[in-house]
Amino acid sequence: MSKIVLCTINAKWIHPSLAMRLLKANLSLENCTILEFALRQSLAEKVTAILAENPKILALSVSIWNHQATLELLHALDIEWVKNIEKPSIVLGGPEIMPLPSEADIFGYADFVIRGEGELIFAKLCRAILEDLDWTRKTYGKFIDGINANLNEIKNAYDLYTEDDLEHKLIYVESSRGCPYNCAFCQSAVNASLREFPLELFLADLDRLLQRCRGKVKTIKFLDRSFNVNSARALTILDFCLLKIKNAGESSFQFHFEMVPSGFPAEVCDVLALFPPETIRLEIGIQSFNPKTNALINRISNPEKELEVLRFLREKTNAILHVDLIAGLPCEDMESFRKGFDRLWIALSGNKANTVSKTMDTGSVPFEIQLGILKCLPGTPVYEMARKGSFVLKHNIAAPYEVIETDFLPEQDMKRIKNFARFWELIVNRRSFSELLPQLITPGEPVFTRFMDISNTLFNSFGRNWGISKRELEDKLKKIINPE
Repeated sequence: MSKIVLCTINAKWIHPSLAMRLLKANLSLENCTILEFALRQSLAEKVTAILAENPKILALSVSIWNHQATLELLHALDIEWVKNIEKPSIVLGGPEIMPLPSEADIFGYADFVIRGEGELIFAKLCRAILEDLDWTRKTYGKFIDGINANLNEIKNAYDLYTEDDLEHKLIYVESSRGCPYNCAFCQSAVNASLREFPLELFLADLDRLLQRCRGKVKTIKFLDRSFNVNSARALTILDFCLLKIKNAGESSFQFHFEMVPSGFPAEVCDVLALFPPETIRLEIGIQSFNPKTNALINRISNPEKELEVLRFLREKTNAILHVDLIAGLPCEDMESFRKGFDRLWIALSGNKANTVSKTMDTGSVPFEIQLGILKCLPGTPVYEMARKGSFVLKHNIAAPYEVIETDFLPEQDMKRIKNFARFWELIVNRRSFSELLPQLITPGEPVFTRFMDISNTLFNSFGRNWGISKRELEDKLKKIINPE
């Protein structure tokens, strides 16, 4: 029996939860077990695994992606607990918990709810529950504010990655928390601040982690939301990672960083150009090129500078680029979005006269354009502005809160963009049809209208954008290229 079970439902089995490991590392209690599930795992498997542990405390991390699945899990467990099985104290936390109203359905299953960072307060709460539950209820209440601790006080959790994690899964690390920007659609805008782990200690912890990965091919993903804001610190970490790649021997590392497009001084660009192929992946959020939109959502934007940076990264580095655009932002209609998508495509794919088009001809596209739909997250400034009538953002009331319609994009257009995004992911980003791609879209030329026609044809043919086999999709694409 475990006194404490830390549980979460990850999007996929390859995504281990660093948050769960941080809670355990800072708990200072030995009898603690981490249970991680995947969204596609059956409900029965999840219930059986938790009941087998028979915990005194069950803590669950809730995100917008697993909110509904966690609610279903708690409901199923509740049914079992009434069958003369001792019910544990339920503690909920995670990024989805902070903005939810106190009357949210999921809180009906909870004894305690931690809003905010949990490492320090969770440890205190667990010790109190195990000593005297009634006293804890009276003293703490149900809703508890998390503590944004000095990051010098947080114990790292990298030693809690198992050999199976290191062998088969992505590995997450963090050198900083928060974000200094105030983008209205992001939860970080509620408290725009950046805190950094002590650099020397972080590099020492990372070094030990990488030593454990010897002989393995690993992706190390930094959770930092704006890694390159502090360019001097970013340079130190990049130099460290580059050295580890050069000395890897049988190992092979790919480092994944989320960077802001405005944070690429010459020194950072020079270091990025030194990384060998397949060793660095950059996630860069453009979101919109519309100046009215960016002003309204309080997003710093310089489109020409951002495109210049993307062209440099594409032409002068070996970085795999993952670039984000968001549909459904205020003041952005279909025409504005089309122009922005085409500008991004042309900058990334190059033109017929350069070497980029040659790699495109082979179907090898070393970048991804991730087209996302705006999520109107409760508690964010954009949510509050929409609620007060500053603009129209009709959205789903359940997680993940995707926008359905705006005063600039009617519902039908949003559906078309959503289909576009899905088929773009299947056909272009995943490189599933490399021999067909050059016949479908042309590098260095406007692509949005062409691919919108393709996605409309595919959706009209299949009646859906999911559950389509690769063979079915390939056959239909060939007919689009060579209609009978």
